[in-house]
Amino acid sequence: MVVYVEDLVVKQKKWLEEKIFKEGVAIAQAIPGATVMQLVAYVGFKLRGLPGALVTFTAFGLPAFIFLLCLSVLYEKTSHLPHFNSLFVGLRVVVVAIVSRAFLNFFIPISRKLREVFIAFFSFVLFYAGINPFWIILGCAILSLFFFKEKKPPFIPHHQPVNWKLPLIFLAFISAFLTLLYLWDKLLFTLAFTMMKIDLFAFGGGYASLPLMLHEVVDKLHWMERTAFIDGIALGQITPGPIVITATFVGYFVKKFVGAVVATISMFTPSFSIMGTVVSFQEKIRHSEYFLRIKKGLLASFSGLLLFADLKFFQAIDWTLIKALLFLSAFGLLMKRVNIFYVVIGVVIISFFLF
Repeated sequence: MVVYVEDLVVKQKKWLEEKIFKEGVAIAQAIPGATVMQLVAYVGFKLRGLPGALVTFTAFGLPAFIFLLCLSVLYEKTSHLPHFNSLFVGLRVVVVAIVSRAFLNFFIPISRKLREVFIAFFSFVLFYAGINPFWIILGCAILSLFFFKEKKPPFIPHHQPVNWKLPLIFLAFISAFLTLLYLWDKLLFTLAFTMMKIDLFAFGGGYASLPLMLHEVVDKLHWMERTAFIDGIALGQITPGPIVITATFVGYFVKKFVGAVVATISMFTPSFSIMGTVVSFQEKIRHSEYFLRIKKGLLASFSGLLLFADLKFFQAIDWTLIKALLFLSAFGLLMKRVNIFYVVIGVVIISFFLF
């Protein structure tokens, strides 16, 4: 999707120069949150400040939210029906393939780097031992400061004044939002706080949120079974949005329409706020020696966390030869970079007849 956004913003509309857009891509990859959502927010901030960012961010995410909200209602009404349930037999298999590919995307770039592999293995072992993944991420971030010695980055002159109004606006909104929810409904407050925490720690893009969401929603809070969570991921992949849109499904599962709205807003607010703050710093943050060390360790740790989540998803499926072949086929197509949407739709059709 980054390619499509670049074509629209740089080539068709000529809203931003290519160099400035590339800076946005780098920043979106460096901070937590869904990369493309962060990128469109960056475009909005550059064009019209906070109002522009709210417009681009909302417009980009709204279709996926509406799609998944409708699918969540449909899932609630029909998931008990045999024909509908048979579709999810195949979809759960394809989710395992999607997460397996995500793990390889994280792991392959670090596979020949001993220290990164050690951190990935270390995080996997800690997760397997039942340690809270948020503590694992913090531990790996601290460990990275001692593990990695980057060459000192070149000095980047920075003359743009920092706009402290934006961070204060974001802080005030988040505080007011959480306070109102706490006074109104404790469950909605817990839902919002949980989603914000997941988004805040999801370095490396949307896939990094999956093991965190699995831990919080399924293992810790017991809001849904593991198979239902996998179904939510599968439904999210049918929509034209980031994988973290699964938050909408979780929110609807917990508190119907209001829960879906609260969970979705909460999932995107912290990363949006960080982007708005970071835009003022640009190169100063992205070339920080300490930030580069921490980011390297965090990306390595998510390899281990994704591997653990993938194993959990594997265990949630009653494997047969047909399901194994379906998994291998879906995984092979994804590795060949076939669009996820077409893979999911193909599996839905096949599942209808096979299961």
